[in-house]
Amino acid sequence: MRARKFKLFLKFHWIKILIALGILGILISLAIFMRNAINAWVLTESYSKRQMFAQYSMLFYVFVVTQLISMPVYALFWYWLMFRGGHFKMTSMLKKGIKGKDVNIYWDDVIGMEEAKQEASEVVRLVKDRAELQRIGGKILRGILMIGPPGCGKTYLAKAIATEANLPFISMSGSEFVEMFVGVGSSRIRKLFKQARQLAYSEGGCIVFIDELDAVGARRSTDKGFGGQTEFNTTLNQLLVEMDGLKEKDDNIVIMGATNAPESFLDPALLRPGRFDRKIFVDVPNLEEREKLFAYYLKEVKYDPSLEIPRLARMAVGHTPADIANLVREAALIAVRNRKEIISLKEITEALDRVEMGIKHKRVFSEEERKKVAYHEAGHAIAMYLLHPSEDVFKASIASRGEALGMVVSHPREEMHIRTKEEILGAIKYCLGSYAAESLTFGTTTTGVSQDFRQAMSHAHQMVWNFGMGKSGLVGDYSILESGLYQSKGFRSSENASFVSEKVKEQLNQETQDILQDCLKEVKELLRKESKLLGRFAQELLTKEELNYDEIDDIFHEYGFKRPPKQA
Repeated sequence: MRARKFKLFLKFHWIKILIALGILGILISLAIFMRNAINAWVLTESYSKRQMFAQYSMLFYVFVVTQLISMPVYALFWYWLMFRGGHFKMTSMLKKGIKGKDVNIYWDDVIGMEEAKQEASEVVRLVKDRAELQRIGGKILRGILMIGPPGCGKTYLAKAIATEANLPFISMSGSEFVEMFVGVGSSRIRKLFKQARQLAYSEGGCIVFIDELDAVGARRSTDKGFGGQTEFNTTLNQLLVEMDGLKEKDDNIVIMGATNAPESFLDPALLRPGRFDRKIFVDVPNLEEREKLFAYYLKEVKYDPSLEIPRLARMAVGHTPADIANLVREAALIAVRNRKEIISLKEITEALDRVEMGIKHKRVFSEEERKKVAYHEAGHAIAMYLLHPSEDVFKASIASRGEALGMVVSHPREEMHIRTKEEILGAIKYCLGSYAAESLTFGTTTTGVSQDFRQAMSHAHQMVWNFGMGKSGLVGDYSILESGLYQSKGFRSSENASFVSEKVKEQLNQETQDILQDCLKEVKELLRKESKLLGRFAQELLTKEELNYDEIDDIFHEYGFKRPPKQA
């Protein structure tokens, strides 16, 4: 390994070594010349000495002055041309490899992605023990693609792989390759892989991590005449060529990419075997993983021992590891602001509200307006609590946050990846709860129901047009037959073309309205029957302004209601 490093050093620095040797030779020659000159000076007569001294003094003065002026100017000019304003600067790849041990992210630090971590550990084992793989004729993985929502720890996992494999780590973003000048991106790709090969030669391997891969790896298309697409295509082509080149050599180089975009967004050539061979899906953590994340981040702060971590994990359904880390940091800031020594559930809840809903605004409302907002949110809460099969009401508030004058915060009781018809109908009833409560209490409604209507209509429209959940039994995703979304084989539709007849459209739209009317009728019947509960809930909001999970549960228990079990 030391011999390789020495050869690599000579390969990169041979010009510097030659320059140094040349300067040393000039200095030795100058020393010999000066010694001979001094000897000749001693043997020369006094008059000749003065004449020679005057001549050589003048020549020396002119030489020194001209060199002092010209050499710095010349050096500065070439430095600017090569490193600041010239082509070398544009195409240079300024990233340096970091030693694996200096990345300093270990497996124990990777929490909240157990399945992805297990797949990554196999990659580390293959990278570290290539001999075992080669004994059976196998080849090392060349490319690993990590896909998942932002904040789930893809970059963190890549760093952990580099640390555990103890290999040099080069990290770049896809956007760093794409420039306005054609050829710059492909040149940077070549320099990146050249540096990776050099590190692999000297250190035994290298890991290259390209974050936001979609910036350079999206599908290629025809240029529109401005040159930007040509540059993008050229950069991607160079990346494909370089990844193919890894198969021809025995370099221990692994290319890791990460993207938040869907897999279909990337170019198919990038995903074929031999390039990104392995895909690791890094998704949001489940309940058990969220508990581990809260326990991990709470260790860094002082918190109330009575704080129930499982309860915090249930409150954070759908939150990423980055969200949970930010939640704990925000809770610590709130505790300091309130002059508290430890973090309690109150600070965690307030931090969750601030992250999800924004900071409270001190807007001045009339009593009539506050009352309408209270009944509006009470209708939402009751419809959610009693009619939605899979979500819990965690908070109800009439405090103004962001653009909202009030809100009801709900979370799924567990991770949900698909939705049933009953769950979508429950979401529609929740949206229409505000309209029903306002119309029953005041005989009229406010503009506050606009967003609720928009969401309810979107849910009902998707049920009928996309999911085949209408009463008529029409099956199919009719939205793809609308303008610009459908292309039959051998025929391309115009922008305004539609493959849905007016009769079918009318039927589908009528079914959408029937769903909305049926849901509204059910919600109104519930609120009319439970008018006392509606009034009590609204009054509690007017008095306390905000109600948390336990306070909401107590109100419903007082009227004999318990949360219905989740439907199978």
